[in-house]
Amino acid sequence: MKKNKALFLDRDGIINEVVFREKKHVSPRTFKEFKLKKGIQKFLQKVKKSGFLTIIVTNQPDIARGLMKPDELKKMHNFIEKELPIDEIFCCPHNDSDNCSCRKPKPGMLIESAKKWQIDLKNSFIVGDSRKDMDAGKNAGCKTILWQTNYNQKTQSDFKIKTFSEILKIII
Repeated sequence: MKKNKALFLDRDGIINEVVFREKKHVSPRTFKEFKLKKGIQKFLQKVKKSGFLTIIVTNQPDIARGLMKPDELKKMHNFIEKELPIDEIFCCPHNDSDNCSCRKPKPGMLIESAKKWQIDLKNSFIVGDSRKDMDAGKNAGCKTILWQTNYNQKTQSDFKIKTFSEILKIII
């Protein structure tokens, strides 16, 4: 049986803009704060045309911390599914202290999606903006693509990019 290849995408900072709160770049906590990144829809359409599954893998610890209402997260993910060609969203709502297997940098969400979608992890990529994203990809056996920002300069990855078009050049 032929295995699929996937482009795994972190949500915050890749699919949508991060929010600046208390002098830190963080996840939006309300649908009102949630803004898709410019160019994401066209980029994902090209990824799909090139034969990749598109799967979001996102840590959302603000749920466990009581800082975000589950309804707000649901609104955001429903909006993504309506507006973007995404095959599935895998979400870890836990905090680090929960010690679950799905929270990045652990590879649980990638491994679970690989089983469900028959994904060849060695021929797949993860795009993210944090060390946890890159470590999750490495731990699952994927190639890693870091979206470079002012807050991740020292993060190690297989590739470093600043635009969606650079990702396409790497994966296609």
